[in-house]
Amino acid sequence: MLPLDNTAVRLPLLALRGLVVFPKTVASFDVARKKSANALKAAMDRDQLLFVATQKDFYLEEPNEKDLYEIGTVVKIKQILKVSDNVIKVLVEGLYRAKRLTFKNGTQYLVADVLKCEEKELHNREVYKESLIRRIKTRFKSYMAVLPSIAPDIAMTVENSTDIGFLCDFIAFNVPAPFDDKQYVLEQTSISKRAKILLELLDKEREITEIDRKINEKTRAAIDENQKQYYLREQMKIISTELYGDDSADEIDEYYEKLNKLEAEDSVKDALAVHIAKLSKMPQGSHEGTVERNYLDLCLALPWKKTTPVFSDVLKAEKILNRDIYGMEKVKTRILELLSVFKLSGEVKGQIICLVGPPGVGKTSIGKTIAECMGRKFARVSLGGIHDEAEIRGHRKTYIGAMPGKIINAVKHAGSSNTLILLDEVDKLGSDYKGDPSSALLEVLDPEQNATFVDHYVEIPFDLSKVLFVATANTLDTIPAPLRDRMEIIELGSYTREEKWNIAKLHLVSKQLERHGMKKSQLKLTDDALYDLIDFYTREAGVRKLERLIASLCRKSAKIIASGEKARVTVKSSDLEALLGKHKYKHEIILPHDEVGIINGLAWTQVGGEIMQLEVATMKGTGKVELTGSLGDVMKESARAAISFVRANAEKYCIDPDFYKDTDIHIHAAEAAVPKDGPSAGVTITTALISALTNRPVRRDIAMTGEVTIHGRVLPIGGLKEKTMAAYTGGVKTVFIPKANIPDLSEVDEKVKGNVEFISAQYVDEIIEKALVPLSEAKQEWKMENKVVIESSIRPTLR
Repeated sequence: MLPLDNTAVRLPLLALRGLVVFPKTVASFDVARKKSANALKAAMDRDQLLFVATQKDFYLEEPNEKDLYEIGTVVKIKQILKVSDNVIKVLVEGLYRAKRLTFKNGTQYLVADVLKCEEKELHNREVYKESLIRRIKTRFKSYMAVLPSIAPDIAMTVENSTDIGFLCDFIAFNVPAPFDDKQYVLEQTSISKRAKILLELLDKEREITEIDRKINEKTRAAIDENQKQYYLREQMKIISTELYGDDSADEIDEYYEKLNKLEAEDSVKDALAVHIAKLSKMPQGSHEGTVERNYLDLCLALPWKKTTPVFSDVLKAEKILNRDIYGMEKVKTRILELLSVFKLSGEVKGQIICLVGPPGVGKTSIGKTIAECMGRKFARVSLGGIHDEAEIRGHRKTYIGAMPGKIINAVKHAGSSNTLILLDEVDKLGSDYKGDPSSALLEVLDPEQNATFVDHYVEIPFDLSKVLFVATANTLDTIPAPLRDRMEIIELGSYTREEKWNIAKLHLVSKQLERHGMKKSQLKLTDDALYDLIDFYTREAGVRKLERLIASLCRKSAKIIASGEKARVTVKSSDLEALLGKHKYKHEIILPHDEVGIINGLAWTQVGGEIMQLEVATMKGTGKVELTGSLGDVMKESARAAISFVRANAEKYCIDPDFYKDTDIHIHAAEAAVPKDGPSAGVTITTALISALTNRPVRRDIAMTGEVTIHGRVLPIGGLKEKTMAAYTGGVKTVFIPKANIPDLSEVDEKVKGNVEFISAQYVDEIIEKALVPLSEAKQEWKMENKVVIESSIRPTLR
């Protein structure tokens, strides 16, 4: 039943998904939903008329009034074909546009009252209409040029049509555009506006189609190239198998597969692809092929872009540092600063730390702890004795047995491009005619250059800027200045007696018990036994020998337990001689009495501090000065400066001004076989010299250190921490130090500061009056003890 003018018609409604039907067009679609099938049946029972409207949401199963567009098309059912039990194929013809007025969601099917939409005719001149038709046809031809899949009958219909309204509807229906764009065309009752919208739609679809076509062409070209390479590789594989009976072709495929999975820049992949192609052309078993295989195996194993997540939890890192490292507050603070910077900035470029200290103080262990704190992988590179530049940069592949350098090898074994590399013993690099490895390290440790570090073997720039380098050294003297300038120096002093005891108590004993399969309940080392191990069986800066001695005690205790002699062993101080033998060393302790010309000096050695007793003897003679005890040039100069000061101030200290003419002076440092040098014995020699010339004893419980000038000024010295620990261990109660060294007292052990009095001095006069016993007091003490003092070359007579 066709509607009269301005008269609504009630028709069954069928909701379409992704399809828009236009007037005067024939459309075919499948119906599967139950309500849609019922609507078809209702239409067939009446006059075969049906109102079709498109859903706004393609995936909606049960559309409601708001889910359907208002403008649809009244169609006539031409044919129905039942494809299966649930699917019906329908052929319809569009009659006219219609607007939905009412909507009813019935139990069987949807029903709507629709009103025919009248088209607004064009009232322009025929020339304008003709121009508009030509423009539509021209745009459609342009669109067809990029979409050749349109059927010829469609093109013919467009070419022969002169009705603008039908032309717009027909083209919009047959163009593969989105359904919402087609719906917009359907909703236009003005032919002029419909034509303009169609022209815009054709332009947009043509542009999209051209882009799709270009992408498809590139994709097809890439696929064709891959298929070509695959075909050729398969042929080569078969030929190689027939000729040589090997699997070299499979090897090439494996290399290509690894290359595709490699996380690296395109330039790196391109360079490696060239080498794989070169290898594929080489005969199996050739020397050049072996070189290429080794090269590819290395490059494909390198972590070009592979990194490990770095931790930035400062509190957790602090706990790890306190767990693994005793003391060394400067080192801990610097590591925590490094982590804090990384947490804020996300990178630690340019941070190159060099730990300098004597052997055995734990420099390598600190490197491992830093790696654990940051969550980085750890790799160690030993540089001791290296004298070939190629050890750092690698050998060129032209040489037989060529290998990459130690840096690239370390990164490869770590498997991460942001690993921590420990450059161990950087001060022991050598150099000869093969080059200077320390110069090669300049590029490695320079944050401005190492982002493109080129190993001679790899020949491809590798980014080392994410690597954290930590170097270790025993001394700075042998490190070249340019290399030293690139590193931040952190000096580690030797362990004090108390630090060694704590390290042994907290770490070494438990470590050795675990290594020897023993429990803490089976072996106990008393505190006094640990102190005696440190005092009488070791003389070192670190704790290596101490650890070996603890291991020896564990072995001996294990033998006792394993034999069934005892179930539990306690090692006391009195047991050490029976287990380890006689004492190897003895303490330098203060004298039992105040003596003339004998004084306690303080010396620094690589194994810690020591009390160095200096003796001065005067005798009748011709003014000669003897210096003995393996003294170095600097120490001899200090002695001469002391003599010049005493001569210049002889009258002040009641000394004969002409003593240098008729008195011979002998200055001797104890332990003559041990070489000694340095300026810090200046105040000690001066005080002992005045003691000998005035016959005033030196207090036995004092010690001193400081450089002296010829005008009596006391200059600062180094190694105060170690020297003061030696003084405390030897029984010294008072230590004289230069005034400029007062800030260094913050590094002195708290136990030492609690038992030793420190007196600072700016001039040597301040020391002499406090260090020497007044003459009257010395005579009284001599009478009470009834001592006979024999004049000798070592100790002058007390008069």
